[in-house]
Amino acid sequence: VMSSSSSSALEMEIFQYIDAHQSDFIKDLKEWVAVESDSVQPHLRKEVMRMMALAADRLATLGATVNLVNLGSHQLADGQVLPLPSVILGELGKDPQNPTVCFYGHVDVQPAKKEDGWKTDPYTLTEIDGVLLFIRNLYGRGATDNKGPVLAWINAVETFRALKLAMPVNFKFVIEGMEEAGSLGLEKLLEEENQSFFSDVDYIVISDNLWLSKKPALTYGSRGNACFFVECGSKDLHSGTFGGIIHEPLLDLIALLDSLVDSTGRIQIPGIYDSVAALTEEERKLYEPIEFDLEEHRNNCGVKKFLYGTKEEILLHLWRYPSLSIHGIEGAFHEPGIKTVIPAKVIGKFSIRQVPHMDLSVVKKQVLEHLEGVFSKRNSPNKMKVSMPFGAKPWLTDVNDLLYKAARRAIKTVFGEDPDFIRDGSTVPVARMFQTVTQKSVMMLPIGAADDGEHSQNEKISRHNYIEGTKLFAAFFLEISKLH
Repeated sequence: VMSSSSSSALEMEIFQYIDAHQSDFIKDLKEWVAVESDSVQPHLRKEVMRMMALAADRLATLGATVNLVNLGSHQLADGQVLPLPSVILGELGKDPQNPTVCFYGHVDVQPAKKEDGWKTDPYTLTEIDGVLLFIRNLYGRGATDNKGPVLAWINAVETFRALKLAMPVNFKFVIEGMEEAGSLGLEKLLEEENQSFFSDVDYIVISDNLWLSKKPALTYGSRGNACFFVECGSKDLHSGTFGGIIHEPLLDLIALLDSLVDSTGRIQIPGIYDSVAALTEEERKLYEPIEFDLEEHRNNCGVKKFLYGTKEEILLHLWRYPSLSIHGIEGAFHEPGIKTVIPAKVIGKFSIRQVPHMDLSVVKKQVLEHLEGVFSKRNSPNKMKVSMPFGAKPWLTDVNDLLYKAARRAIKTVFGEDPDFIRDGSTVPVARMFQTVTQKSVMMLPIGAADDGEHSQNEKISRHNYIEGTKLFAAFFLEISKLH
């Protein structure tokens, strides 16, 4: 084990190298952002393939052994068959004395077009001064989600090689090109490789989310999601001929949707909160130091007021309590003007974000029983059908895990402050997938700031976050090797 003075001298040397090579690292990102690796639009699939090849070459340059695993093809709704991009399984270092850290990232992106409201060309990385002079932002699709963080990790590894330093850990890489389109084929690959590629992995790190503010953060959980369709129907009728003498499907549906949530946001389905984990004192304490500006968040959302008045209440209801949202009604007339028809078949769509320890099959049963109860009271001759086309489970890990201790120390070294421990209100299927399949420790270690605008116009990562994020990853390698 190194003495603290030799360890800080080593950190100093590494950080100086990273600072000195900023422009190289930005040039790398510019080259990656220029590839339109949009996995959502079929005509750009060949660009995703090109991006995978580029990432594989970059890892090979590091000295990693790279295996591009073919996942076959998939069929689109219109019958078109498209090849799936290969997944990169990379490996660097096999020292049995060192811990093995596996990094997951993706190099595909969400769709982007200049005319959608971008100030710059989305596929040309453009550096612009931020509000504060020392914050220069790098704008481009994929800058923060997820090309920037993937390159920051690779550049951190590259730094040890360039300085001819011993690698503090063994590295493994899982890089995919279908994350924005649902990570097709990834889970099957993880299951197949669990006994081989993952057998000697100690830790898994994912850097594919954002801080909550401008303060560094570590993410230790995300909510699951269950999507529901509720269908009511007969056949289209004229309101002048039948209005007032029949049970209208849309009225049935509105009554059903109206029964789900009250005006305070509380879900009205009996038993839905029974399995929600109790809030412990230790967990409550994690919320106190979190930096979160309620007013700023409210202005960003464009709403007059939230359902809750304190930071703690807002974050608890965003992260560790379930929520129910109604998304739309299919089959109802929605165009301009009026059409005096009584729609025959209408489908209401809603979803429930679940949290530990809610069980998907129990939630489905509770939803069905509740809707059947409400519907039977209406004495309607219409047919009601409930289905759950999609369900993803929540993810939660222990903040006292070695991984989080190491990351916390690395953040303190690079940023000079302790991180916020945060959860994600949305669903991160990949974290849950890695944890369930491999049974290894999984951590989400973001380097992007809250205002990076992933998925939206003018996505960016600041130069500061990109470069300091590279230092953070390098410091993390040293910390995890010390703690292991």
